Amino acid sequence: MRITELLTKDTIAMDLSSKDKNGVIDKLVNQLDKAGKLNDVTSFKEAIHNRESQSTTGIGEGIAIPHAKVAAVKAPAIAFGKSKEGVDYQSLNMQPAHLFFMIAAPEGGAQTHLDALAKLSGILMDENVREKLIHAESPEQVLQIINEADDEATKEEEAEAKKNEAAGANQAQDSNESYVLAVTACPTGIAHTYMARDALKKQAEKMNVKIKVETNGSSGVKNHLTEQDIERATGIIVAADVHVETDRFNGKNVVEVPVADGIKQPEELINTALDTSRKPFVAQGGSKQHDDSEEKLSPGKAFYKHLMNGVSNMLPLVISGGIIMAIVFLFGLNSFKPESSQYNAFAEQLWNIGKNSAFALIIPILAGFIARSIADKPGFAAGLVGGMLAVSGDSGFIGGIIAGFLAGYLTQGIKYITRKLPQALEGLKPTLIYPLLSVVITGLLMIYVFNPPAAWLNYLLLNGLNSLSGSNIMLLGFVIGAMMAIDMGGPFNKAAYVFATAALTEGNAAPITAAMIGGMIPPLAIATTMLIFRRKFTKEQRGSIVPNYVMGLSFITEGAIPFAAADPLRVIPSMMVGSGVAGAIALGLGSDIKAPHGGIFVILGTDGAHVLQTLIALVVGTLISAFLYGFLKPKVTENEIKASEAMDE
Repeated sequence: MRITELLTKDTIAMDLSSKDKNGVIDKLVNQLDKAGKLNDVTSFKEAIHNRESQSTTGIGEGIAIPHAKVAAVKAPAIAFGKSKEGVDYQSLNMQPAHLFFMIAAPEGGAQTHLDALAKLSGILMDENVREKLIHAESPEQVLQIINEADDEATKEEEAEAKKNEAAGANQAQDSNESYVLAVTACPTGIAHTYMARDALKKQAEKMNVKIKVETNGSSGVKNHLTEQDIERATGIIVAADVHVETDRFNGKNVVEVPVADGIKQPEELINTALDTSRKPFVAQGGSKQHDDSEEKLSPGKAFYKHLMNGVSNMLPLVISGGIIMAIVFLFGLNSFKPESSQYNAFAEQLWNIGKNSAFALIIPILAGFIARSIADKPGFAAGLVGGMLAVSGDSGFIGGIIAGFLAGYLTQGIKYITRKLPQALEGLKPTLIYPLLSVVITGLLMIYVFNPPAAWLNYLLLNGLNSLSGSNIMLLGFVIGAMMAIDMGGPFNKAAYVFATAALTEGNAAPITAAMIGGMIPPLAIATTMLIFRRKFTKEQRGSIVPNYVMGLSFITEGAIPFAAADPLRVIPSMMVGSGVAGAIALGLGSDIKAPHGGIFVILGTDGAHVLQTLIALVVGTLISAFLYGFLKPKVTENEIKASEAMDE
């Protein structure tokens, strides 16, 4: 199937006026709907945003490929849009995106459709194609460019197939040559899988290195790596965001990275795969035992990696549950209690959904995904059970974190101990032996060993928080607020947020109040700086004023990241001071936000008695950071102005 059977004139939007990511998504979804490609616009748009929440589909090089594979798609299609000015799409390289391809794939889509989508992803890695598309002035020109690239890609595929066939025939005589293998895979198996494949192949060609890439896409495994391939390989790259079977690579030099690194860092990955001095990968017990990429991590970084895997999977429950709780408070602070005069039956059911269901799952999910990060799927069940026991044993988040690491490393140990069981029992390992042993042992250790001291520590911490007052609580507000602005989504930010969420689940709202206020300040301050000190910013930078205000008010700290990345020595200290002061003022004035996310929307809903005080903290913190950054930032240079003007042309 040709790409232009999916990309047609009525799915092309030549000049996007959208200024932000959401605007681009809305425009392209509407374009697909007008063309009759969707059954359910709302469900499709939700699926697109769900994919974006996993990782940005802005893959750099000025390209974004939002995509979804759902039943809401009536017929497979591709929508195209372009923006000469560029849109802040939170891309991997923090650069604006200019070319947008939205892929709509139906569930159970035909193989030919999926092959065409895969081919498009590869074509976009060609710089010449991207340059032509940027300067295309009509839908007809876009289709012609894609058709020509499609023809060229088909010829290359045929040539490569013949080359691989010839290489197979001469395999024995080439056995001493450097040979790199790769596996690429992304959650939806549509775009990033194939872009990583083509980036690696093109880089290998430049380096005169032989490479074979297996893709684990939505249409299944393509270009499967054979035993002979693996035996010959000097090194193997696994660029994947989903589970890939790695037992087959036992004893080889394996490099495991996210799929985005396959797109961004192909040369570095190939060089690492060719480095024969690295410690070989060891697979045991039917699952990954040794991750060579993780061996490089210090214990602290490994701990952070596993913890963040738990936190990232916990956050949807925190956010959805917290906002539902905030809605309940709009009915009255005690509207969910049957004995209260404010009682409302609907509010009670919302409370059951948000507090008694979503929030009840937070600690088990945290523990389960920490364990899964360490031991893969076999560790998941023990992590969930350990997390449940942390809840029932009153050890809270501390117990949940302990349970996750305990279950993960215990499962790894069980896999190692049972590695030499008879082959006849191999099939029972993942379904019976691993879960039974890990769940029982994790459960007993949590009940008799870890829960008692963790519960005592949890109680001590909460008592300490509840006893804070006056200058002490303001100091707490300053520290948490400043931590939210240090790395804006990194380790310090996440540590402060996890601590604040843990306190909220136990009934203390002070930390989450400081965290939310502190996290809102950076984007608000950046936008305010650009308003007050306009001449210190380019026209392109000032184009992000409105998006930064929206992100700041919505408690999306990451809106300030591009500015922090470009000028960290001025931006980060300025933001930390304002965020810290705002957190201190908010707690000092008695602000009390009872939801873990939502920004201004939950402030108005859950902090009714202190809205004015909270807004004062926001305004003061924003102005402090804005003036600090504005005074520290030098005037924009002529070169920066010219570069900005060139992008506008």
